[in-house]
Amino acid sequence: MPMFRKKPVVIEARQFDGTVAAKNEMELSFGVTTMWLTTYKGKLTGWSIGTLEGSHEVTTGDWIIRGVKGEFYPCKPDIFEATYEAYINN
Repeated sequence: MPMFRKKPVVIEARQFDGTVAAKNEMELSFGVTTMWLTTYKGKLTGWSIGTLEGSHEVTTGDWIIRGVKGEFYPCKPDIFEATYEAYINN
């Protein structure tokens, strides 16, 4: 069976702490414009972010990643840690 390896790609990411202030900072410094609070029957239920595949739930601690096409999407902390490492641009 064929096997594949992910191409090495440098990404930008910010960890979300669940606050409105963090969301506002992501808008200003990171360019995230597709993130909003979600509600159910008039009660706040969490956060969502628009991606190329539709909206996705964002929870405290998730990483918001800018993809290779400039899109944003969430990534759970354990998946982020297993997939990415710090990159130092010399």
